[in-house]
Amino acid sequence: MHKMLRLGIAGAAAISMSVFPAAAYATPPGPGVTGKTLAQTTVGGTDYILREIAIPPGQSTGWHYHDGSLYGSVKQGTLSHFGSSCKSDGVYQDGESVTEPSGSQNVHIGRNLGTTAVILEVLYVLPHGAPLSEDSPNPGCPFQ
Repeated sequence: MHKMLRLGIAGAAAISMSVFPAAAYATPPGPGVTGKTLAQTTVGGTDYILREIAIPPGQSTGWHYHDGSLYGSVKQGTLSHFGSSCKSDGVYQDGESVTEPSGSQNVHIGRNLGTTAVILEVLYVLPHGAPLSEDSPNPGCPFQ
């Protein structure tokens, strides 16, 4: 009886795997990536959050998007930015600005391909109560 039960469970699992697509998993930030809130206020239905983001050498933000726009400035290092096409959509160095538009159609990742930490100062302009970012699975790129 136990053998038939195991076969039934295995068969059901195989059918469910072929009928339902595998779950796509989010890609978390790399080890040591940190964010610190410097200031925050809400005006009307919009949250304005100023944060400092640090990305150690060889690490990334993980794939994500935002429900609002982001406006950033590179304070140190070089940020390599990639969209869901897997192609670089910008390389930003110390003193340069970066903007990230809102929406799930704008999945992206920030990577530190250099040897020094990337330090960003970022203003998040989000609908009130929205998360800072929404995790996304890797869109099929050969890197994280």
